[in-house]
Amino acid sequence: EVQLMESGGGSVQAGGSLRLSCVQSGATKSTRCMGWFRQAPGKERESVAVHYSTGRKKYADSVKDRFTISMDSAKNTLYLQMDSLKSEDSAMYYCATNKYCSLGSFTVNDFPYWGQGTQVTVSS
Repeated sequence: EVQLMESGGGSVQAGGSLRLSCVQSGATKSTRCMGWFRQAPGKERESVAVHYSTGRKKYADSVKDRFTISMDSAKNTLYLQMDSLKSEDSAMYYCATNKYCSLGSFTVNDFPYWGQGTQVTVSS
């Protein structure tokens, strides 16, 4: 079955950059979309960015123009380049995928397969 493993989290000062990676194993050929989500303490998990199999990308307004999602299909790896980081970006970041998503799939409930997460801490 589908397995996801995130890496690349860490601590950085405001204004800095980090790149997250998510490697998928199992059922990779049937993946229709993959995305990044985050959850801060005491808050609900929220969508950050989604990459669709068509090449289309969608971002949350809070990260638009600062974060870039990309996919290396040969390596079954999803990336999230995060620039101009702010303290409010601090959260556990999760990778998720869906074998049957539509181009409108963007919310947490649209994704059934999840990784364990990687922590991002931005200090001001």
